[in-house]
Amino acid sequence: MNEAPVGIFDSGFGGLSVWKECKALLPKEQFIYIADQAYCPYGPKSQEAILQRGRELSHFFIQKGVKLIVIACNTATAAAIKQLREEFPIPFVGMEPAIKPAALASKTGHIGILATAGTFAGQHFKNTREKFAQDVELHIQVGEGLVELVESGKIKGAECRAVLEPFLLPMKDKRIDQLVLGCTHYPFLSKAISDILGNKVNLIDPAPAVARQLKRLLIEKKQMNKSPEKGIDIFFTTASLTSSQLTLKRLEDIIGVEINLSALSLED
Repeated sequence: MNEAPVGIFDSGFGGLSVWKECKALLPKEQFIYIADQAYCPYGPKSQEAILQRGRELSHFFIQKGVKLIVIACNTATAAAIKQLREEFPIPFVGMEPAIKPAALASKTGHIGILATAGTFAGQHFKNTREKFAQDVELHIQVGEGLVELVESGKIKGAECRAVLEPFLLPMKDKRIDQLVLGCTHYPFLSKAISDILGNKVNLIDPAPAVARQLKRLLIEKKQMNKSPEKGIDIFFTTASLTSSQLTLKRLEDIIGVEINLSALSLED
């Protein structure tokens, strides 16, 4: 299993922020990434619908012989990871609400959290909040429309700022000094977010912690890829290949590499 690939999925390109950290930490691993843009965004969908989609994606990954699946989506983690771990014979790594590091780092005692409605409704968020946020005040905000901004490549400019300001300015007025990016799409908006909040607010991206957890699991299960060569990754979209490639072009500077995208239909 050492040379078997690792599967990663998200509702779209947001999970590439997780893939990038995983690849930097584990360059020899081969990753198969699915941007499930045919079902994007996951946020407004029911827990059962997200779980069913998670099953379909996991079955595809199993057919491809993956040794582990990373759910690079906070909403899907909240809705499906517990059940998927029970149903499938391989490990899953999901997204953690980064409340603990935000609480430990805060000097003002005020923390902002930007996430989807599905993430806030999940039991994992509620448990993490109860455990780590006793001594700070949380200011939570559903980032409605932000996933769509990233999926259309509109990560800067007047339109992007107009969507972000109503979410961020009230938090700024509350003197937050930490902002948890609770959706894997949001790191693509980091520059625009910082332009609004200023450099005194630290943005917390959970992706590096996910990459470290992936590495820990692979070491624990003795499944690290020992190949001397860098792994060659494969990227799929479940939506229109043409429009998806156009968006990738707009995100390339942040992703840092050129990605060759292929179309995928799970119904075939």
